[in-house]
Amino acid sequence: MDRTLTPELMDDPGVSRQELGRALRYIRTINRGLGGVSALLTHLKAWSHQWPRDRPISLLDVATGSADLPRAAVKWAQKQGFDLRVTCIDKHHETVGFARKHTEGIPAISVEQCDALALDARFPAGSFDYVHAGLFLHHLPESDILSVLRQMSGVAAKGLIWNDLVRSRVAHRVIRLLTLGQPHMIRHDAAVSVLAGFTQEEAESLAARAGIDYAPFRWSVITHRFTIAGEKPGCWAG
Repeated sequence: MDRTLTPELMDDPGVSRQELGRALRYIRTINRGLGGVSALLTHLKAWSHQWPRDRPISLLDVATGSADLPRAAVKWAQKQGFDLRVTCIDKHHETVGFARKHTEGIPAISVEQCDALALDARFPAGSFDYVHAGLFLHHLPESDILSVLRQMSGVAAKGLIWNDLVRSRVAHRVIRLLTLGQPHMIRHDAAVSVLAGFTQEEAESLAARAGIDYAPFRWSVITHRFTIAGEKPGCWAG
């Protein structure tokens, strides 16, 4: 299956607030049940044994949606005694509003409107310990993916996580089954998301071309999600 890029309805600036809210709720369900939350937390847990206890750990979440993954990360970190602080960004004004509402009362999370293609214009190099992008880069053409990956690596002092969809006929059939009975926008966007996903070869090639040689590819045959994630060599030295 060749990669096919089709605009997602939830990305339309004119999408109704009700439809967008419903789509974001569905994505939260998918993230909980099909590996989005676990993909992020697995890497944070593995890296946390090196984290200092005398300063906050910072994370930038790119294209955050309703900020469900940052919520899960902060909840886990607090239980472990870490001061994890997350800056969430999204380009879509209405989505930013949903993210702010979803994170009300959580001081460790801030939400800003920002285009992922302008990360290095907004944030200095090494501004965050880690940078994460979940279910986002498949929205973009290849040239923009490379730009975002380079900028993610640039603003990350320690490491990054790219968390996205594996493209396959099996994944496409499964997502069509999982979205039966859902509103048209959810069924449309879920199906075209899989068709815009990546094979292992494609994802590894994009990371390599973006200069990210410290983050291996891992994927789940059950959820058809992958991560390209890693810490920069020697990032905690000294």
